[in-house]
Amino acid sequence: MTSDHPDPPRRPLPARVAAGLCLIVPFVALLWVPSYAREGPALAGMPFFYWYQLAWVPMSTTLMIVACLLLRGGSPHR
Repeated sequence: MTSDHPDPPRRPLPARVAAGLCLIVPFVALLWVPSYAREGPALAGMPFFYWYQLAWVPMSTTLMIVACLLLRGGSPHR
């Protein structure tokens, strides 16, 4: 069975490695609980444990966008 769509071009290895790192960094940062399992320093009265995890939401989103752009060759609309 063949597809009507040609295979997308493979990105160079450095771009694929960089995209992989963008995806694995938040995963490792949040799974390594001893690095943030403490109360201080507090930010606006919120313990470090909570604001560290919340800070990773926009950072993870940004890293996923970067990974997507790396794998698509810089064109966000394909």
